[in-house]
Amino acid sequence: MKKLVILAAMALATSFASAQKFALVDMEYIMNNIPAYERANEQLNQQSKKWQAEVEALDNEAQNLYRTYQNEAVFLSETQKKEREQAIVAKEKEASELKKKYFGPEGELFKKRESLLQPIQDEVYNAIKSVADSRGFQMILDRASETSGIIFASPAIDVSNEVLSRLGYN
Repeated sequence: MKKLVILAAMALATSFASAQKFALVDMEYIMNNIPAYERANEQLNQQSKKWQAEVEALDNEAQNLYRTYQNEAVFLSETQKKEREQAIVAKEKEASELKKKYFGPEGELFKKRESLLQPIQDEVYNAIKSVADSRGFQMILDRASETSGIIFASPAIDVSNEVLSRLGYN
């Protein structure tokens, strides 16, 4: 009796699995074909370079203070040494805080990336959902993602071009 129930369950699961419709998209391909996404990435890169230059300037100032301190240490009194050491530590701390402000987990770059890319990602998601609804797909996987685990996929089920078309791009 148990064997019959297990066989029936396996047959039922197999029939459900065969009725599922799956499709693939290549998110990297889709995003690279959306001009607004490319512009947003370029804007992020430019801002990132600007902020990185600010952080590096502060780091260089701290290094220069340290080199000067090392060269002049033998001529300085203990009080002067302490003052210079405190100035060096303060400059290093300032550089570290600026780096965290710009590039930290909740930093300016994260916020700017979210504000520029989220609307594009939402639009793509809605287009993918629309394709899935109209074609009856239960699941659409990203073939560009490293975590998808797809080893082989038929190009016939890749709907990336259809998603771009729904977004108005050719």
